[in-house]
Amino acid sequence: MASFETLRWRDGKLELIDQRVLPGEVHYVSCDSAQAVANAIRNMTVRGAPAIGCAAAYGIALEATRVSGGGEFDASLQLAFRTLAESRPTAVNLFWSLERMRRKRDEHRAAAPADVADALLREAHLIRDEDVRLNRRMGEHGAALLADGMRVLTHCNAGALATAGHGTALGVIRSAVAAGKNIRVLADETRPFLQGARLTAWELMQDGIPVTVIADSAAGHFMHRGEIDAVIVGADRVAANGDVANKIGTYSVAVLAQRHAIPFYVAAPLSTIDLAIARGADIPIEERGADEVLGYDDRRWAPADSSARNPVFDVTPAALVTALVTEKGVTREPDCEKIRHLFD
Repeated sequence: MASFETLRWRDGKLELIDQRVLPGEVHYVSCDSAQAVANAIRNMTVRGAPAIGCAAAYGIALEATRVSGGGEFDASLQLAFRTLAESRPTAVNLFWSLERMRRKRDEHRAAAPADVADALLREAHLIRDEDVRLNRRMGEHGAALLADGMRVLTHCNAGALATAGHGTALGVIRSAVAAGKNIRVLADETRPFLQGARLTAWELMQDGIPVTVIADSAAGHFMHRGEIDAVIVGADRVAANGDVANKIGTYSVAVLAQRHAIPFYVAAPLSTIDLAIARGADIPIEERGADEVLGYDDRRWAPADSSARNPVFDVTPAALVTALVTEKGVTREPDCEKIRHLFD
């Protein structure tokens, strides 16, 4: 396990490590309502598909507890589901988690509001614990893909900070290291939010795993020099045909990996696979504000009044994916049939 907690339940509230201020400061934001959790998801206090799903589950439980003594319980819960669903469009774990919480609420339709709130909180705890358990299982499966001494490139942050614990892509690396393998990580800085430089580097350093930050544009250089042996990334949504939506820049890395005959691995739980989406082109791609591209904090490096586009994700075709790592094992060259088989 990582040496920190991404999200935790303390004194009846959800506490989230504030990923906007890492690595300079370790600070937790306290949430006491669905709206507070939705705000935290929207403003990137919490990010990463599995972590967003876990946070949303707690958001529903918080709201149920908050309004359990009032007369508009059902209406307030429906508003909470809607508010959280609108917080981020691409990460499917958000919608998977909300649907699971909705089913739990329906199972207790005849119960008193306080009992419903208790049931929803238990379900949120279960979703969190399951996420950690599945990540560890993924890590064990994926660790077999990494040989001792490998130099592994990762893009964005798919570690403990993006989940309830252990991580997906970084979970594979953690498990390989725990098995005694010497793994060195190259972390793309991951413009424009710098999840690789700020978050991946920070959390691997907390656990003593060697990591070197490189500019996004340097990945091809190091591949050409033979200094990268494998690429492993996470995912925010996987289509039924195996196409993968992940942080912007992932597609470029996958193309470079194919050009240099380097294996490109994706680690994601089954809850990230969306069988209702046939292909990657159908996955909604979030665009955030131009300010994230034009500068950082109070500093601006682009000319005043510059225009910008800021798509947060891109889609990597399944043909570029060497293997998909899930809690079910390693699926090489994923396609429609192989992905369907994972759910049998």
